[in-house]
Amino acid sequence: MFKGSIVALITPFGTDGSLDEPALEALIDWHVAEGTHGLVPVGTTGESPTLTHAEHRRVVDLTVRQAGGRVPVIAGAGSNSTREALDLTRHARESGADAVLVVTPYYNKPTQEGLYRHYMTIADAVEIPLVIYNIPGRSVVDMSVETMARLARHPNIIGVKDATANLARPLAIRRACGAGFNQLSGEDATTVAFLASGGEGCISVTANVAPGLCARVHRAWAEGAVQEAMEIQQRLYALHEAMFVESNPGPVKYALSLLGRCTETVRLPLAPIGDAARARVREAMDEVGLASAADRAVPEVALPG
Repeated sequence: MFKGSIVALITPFGTDGSLDEPALEALIDWHVAEGTHGLVPVGTTGESPTLTHAEHRRVVDLTVRQAGGRVPVIAGAGSNSTREALDLTRHARESGADAVLVVTPYYNKPTQEGLYRHYMTIADAVEIPLVIYNIPGRSVVDMSVETMARLARHPNIIGVKDATANLARPLAIRRACGAGFNQLSGEDATTVAFLASGGEGCISVTANVAPGLCARVHRAWAEGAVQEAMEIQQRLYALHEAMFVESNPGPVKYALSLLGRCTETVRLPLAPIGDAARARVREAMDEVGLASAADRAVPEVALPG
């Protein structure tokens, strides 16, 4: 079972738009040091729609290698083509990923039966734990609790990343799928409420920027320190909101550029965030207490003589 703060990892690019592999490796080491409980490369936050298949595989390979078993890796393997999702899932297994995250097929709007057959085809073909990613806001379709319960009977389909923001949903899923079905939130702002409703963790965008604080929320909750978890969540709220002031991952990449972790480069059709959004991100970082790279720099000291 996956639990805690699991980062929806960005894919860093150089200023020319190419993969920045050293930045990715450094980000992974930083997450491990900060207490992040797991990594999800090449999801939506990782700009998977604009990665080539070769780049997608390379990011998964690098993430698995750099993580080195220190934290689990749940590789993004979603597509609105079942054949493509199956190919990406096979590669994730070959790379040594601990599981795959497979989004509900977007744009072509499958029926509930189509969703069922999509996931069953993948789960039957590849021996790797599969986490369903249900995000109606991006994929348009919403997997019903009934369909999820049918899928949960398959031994390879082990859980869901729920980005519906419906806090009754984890209760319904637990009732339909059983306590062993792994429930992970996909909504940072409702993390603690989701945990209270039976969730085990969050696949987080904000954890890209504040990994230590996001990990502390889950650690406090696991230790029964509910008030502490709620206080940290309240502290993070402005940052949760700012990460979606424009399309993800534009704001999070800008925030990471302020921290000196990577460039803010995104690939078209995404564009650099606007001035108002930049101000909002900076204000949120200040409110949370995240110092920029410039603020953290050691000032030069003039030597005598």
